[in-house]
Amino acid sequence: MWFTFAVIALLCWSGSDLFSKIGCQDAEDKYSHLKMVMAVGLVMGLHAACEIFFHGVEMSWQVIWTYLPVSLLYILSMAIGYLGLRYIELSISSPICNSSGAIVAILTFLTAGISEDLPPVALVAVALVAVGVIALGFVESHEDEELRRARQDASNHHYAKSWIAIAIPVVYCLLDALGTFADSRVLELLDEDSANCAYELTFLLVGILCAIYVLGIKKQKLVPKMEAPKYTGAIFETIGQFFYIYALADGEHVAFAAPIISSYCVASVVWSRIFLKEKLSLKHYLSIAAVVAGIVILGILDI
Repeated sequence: MWFTFAVIALLCWSGSDLFSKIGCQDAEDKYSHLKMVMAVGLVMGLHAACEIFFHGVEMSWQVIWTYLPVSLLYILSMAIGYLGLRYIELSISSPICNSSGAIVAILTFLTAGISEDLPPVALVAVALVAVGVIALGFVESHEDEELRRARQDASNHHYAKSWIAIAIPVVYCLLDALGTFADSRVLELLDEDSANCAYELTFLLVGILCAIYVLGIKKQKLVPKMEAPKYTGAIFETIGQFFYIYALADGEHVAFAAPIISSYCVASVVWSRIFLKEKLSLKHYLSIAAVVAGIVILGILDI
């Protein structure tokens, strides 16, 4: 079943990317990223309640407080990622965001050293991701404005050349990597199911705070047609997280499941090309290919 779980996680997380992009790309709605956090918080909160009341997952304030730093890193990274979808194509954003695995590998090298048993291909993979991300930033910042506008005409959504377009997914990548690195340490003390519920309950609380700010203080209104993609993305995000845990629970096949799931950004690029009509230049695709290759190699090595 591990393969089925891995494929479901891949499809759900890439689907979450797609619908989150649709829900957050409106440049006129400066609160769209906070509304997305509200949606994810609500869905994750409902899932946590089901896990606690129907599946007997143990939960306490101690678990929530212990896991809180990790939860906040993940939640902050996701909120920033949603903000970034307003400024850049999903085809570019998703591979950069998924480069966090390479950052985790670098942090591991810095704290634990480079093991003698570490295959040289691991260093090559990290280098591929780093070079690919840097190349994407270079291509984005140096692309001719007329060519940019011409290739964006098909999607009817134009993005101006801006440093923030690349900076935001890079910040997401760094925060997510810190969260993953901290996660590996904290999970030595906590049960995985309890930790996941603690994360979802914290997300619910943050979603409530965002709702108070957006709906109560800023008096924004929720338009069902505009919010539907956000909640669809939130559902896909939560289902993907659920199957991700079970795919990796099969210890004998982690080395196979991890690269399948980690390559979901490839599916995100495909969906953005089909449904959002995003078009990139050859240089963009070559840079993305380098990033994806590095991500898949790291997934295979499971660093």
